[in-house]
Amino acid sequence: MPTDCISYQNSGYFSPLMNDYLNQKTELASLYHRFPTLENFEEQIDEKKNNFNGNLKRQTLVNVLKNQYTELNVSAETLSNIELLNHPNTFTITTGHQLNLFSGPLYFLYKIISTITLTKELKAKYHDYNFVPVYWMATEDHDFEEINYFSFKGKKFRWNKESTGPVGRLSTEGLAEFLEIYALEIGSSTNANAIKKLFEDSYIKHDNLADATRYLANELFGSSGLVIIDADNPDLKRSFIPYIKDELIQQSSFKAVSETITKMNDYFVQVNPREINLFYIEDNLRERIILENNVYKVNHTKIKFTETEILKLLESNPEKFSPNVIMRPLYQEVILPNLCYIGGGGEIAYWLELKSFFTSAKVTFPILLLRNSALLVTEKQNKKADKLNLTWSDLFSKQSNLVNKMTQKLSDFPIDFTEQKEALKKQFETLLELANHTDKSFLGAVKAQEIKQTKGLETLEKRLLIAQKRKFHDELQRIIDLQNELFPNQSLQERQANFSEFYLENGAHLIPKIMSQLKPLEQNFNIIVF
Repeated sequence: MPTDCISYQNSGYFSPLMNDYLNQKTELASLYHRFPTLENFEEQIDEKKNNFNGNLKRQTLVNVLKNQYTELNVSAETLSNIELLNHPNTFTITTGHQLNLFSGPLYFLYKIISTITLTKELKAKYHDYNFVPVYWMATEDHDFEEINYFSFKGKKFRWNKESTGPVGRLSTEGLAEFLEIYALEIGSSTNANAIKKLFEDSYIKHDNLADATRYLANELFGSSGLVIIDADNPDLKRSFIPYIKDELIQQSSFKAVSETITKMNDYFVQVNPREINLFYIEDNLRERIILENNVYKVNHTKIKFTETEILKLLESNPEKFSPNVIMRPLYQEVILPNLCYIGGGGEIAYWLELKSFFTSAKVTFPILLLRNSALLVTEKQNKKADKLNLTWSDLFSKQSNLVNKMTQKLSDFPIDFTEQKEALKKQFETLLELANHTDKSFLGAVKAQEIKQTKGLETLEKRLLIAQKRKFHDELQRIIDLQNELFPNQSLQERQANFSEFYLENGAHLIPKIMSQLKPLEQNFNIIVF
């Protein structure tokens, strides 16, 4: 199979904003701090070193992490990385993800692998510093419908349960019955049994979704030194009190982000700020804080506070305040000695709205890196593509365009009438010029005839294409079937399939193989053949 390279920009799956960011379009320069190149990390290190107020924050971070890892079998690599966070020459590279059931879509793996791999590249370049990969669990999210399922071989497995509060605190009760149904689907091979054990150890043996997800990520990536953090923690929130207070009283984020959005009118805006970008949370409650007539109210409840009361609560119980999508990035950068955030296109898009807010908060804005993307291909599929004379560019194209292109390629004669239409156009240009110099009353008739004959050619072209599609139906169906295998629901594989589908065939070799292929600072869509 031809190994033509697919850039993110040419894949057809990224937004105009992401393509312009990757191309470093000058109009976007004010929306980010430093572009992700290996060389740019030197200045980022120096700035973060001066901006991150050291020992107490680091000690708190390490103590919280040690406490959160108490019940886990922790690798020597992860333990070492946690200890290194105490040192002023240690920095983090962070990715974040929702607590999707059994990790959700494949790109969960790609995010974390990109993060781990980048820390290794940085260590090779900057020997005097340490770099720790961090997975930030989105334990305070409450959009349970977004995370309560995963897809396996085209089938959706959903966990039916009610949830009203932060998902990290949600009980895993009911997942034993879920596992029974899922287990029937994956069979009883050695790899299938390993998958079932991983699910059972993660979700059946842990009481809440945060602990279950931490266990799962640790099992998959602990040997690579991954550090997993749950920021739904009173000690970590205490470091964030000044910023929460400012948000409650000054609403600084709304002002700064709204101003930035006005500069992005050529692009789709990923998130819009609210006047107060904070939630009030309890175990079964996560609702917006609203300021009305100098009274702070918790939306959809009877809970309300005066300014004095809410600031007193903030000092005594900071864990009751939860940052939303606008404030969460600032929280992350305040409590971590972080250099770079790795996320998907949608995430990077909303981070690009935040730089002016970070500037007003006097917190270093991180380097923003688009996570790796990959397409996992079996050797059989690779050979089939080769036999069908398909390039990767072909397979990434829209199905209708692919079918038309391959029909023309299979045909014994050209069915693209572009040459004839161009010749016709030139003929009518001559006729129009002649009419203009003789009898201008003929201009309308000439133009009408041009339109008629051009449409006639287009109709013939379409009919011929349809006829050739019927002739080559079998060959085209094989092409369609292959593309549908690689792009389920005509979408990216990484957004549809769960890792277990590929673990079933490849076992423990899956993650090391992917890790060996992904290059986080390259802007290419990775094709990985197993």
